[in-house]
Amino acid sequence: MQKRKRLNRREIVKGGAATMTAIPVLAILGEQAWSGERISESHPTAVALGYVHDGEKVDVSQNPTYRADQRCDNCVQYAATNGGWGTCNIFPGFEVAGPGWCKVWVVKI
Repeated sequence: MQKRKRLNRREIVKGGAATMTAIPVLAILGEQAWSGERISESHPTAVALGYVHDGEKVDVSQNPTYRADQRCDNCVQYAATNGGWGTCNIFPGFEVAGPGWCKVWVVKI
């Protein structure tokens, strides 16, 4: 018959400290995993949503709801990362251009 090892206070505190240390590290790694490569305008989801890297190149005949003041960097779905690029909830795992545009644009309040 095996003896059951009882947890003592010291082991609980050490385990809690290790967990509390791991949480921020995992959060940082998760953010890096979220913001991966830059999306291509030819990506199937980008094509379906009319995404372009430069909002000034939007085909207005194909996207009648487009207005010149609509850009990824003032959309509620966008979070800036670096160098004019950022993450977008619509394109998980990819970065989009700040001056870009897609059909899902919603004003950031």
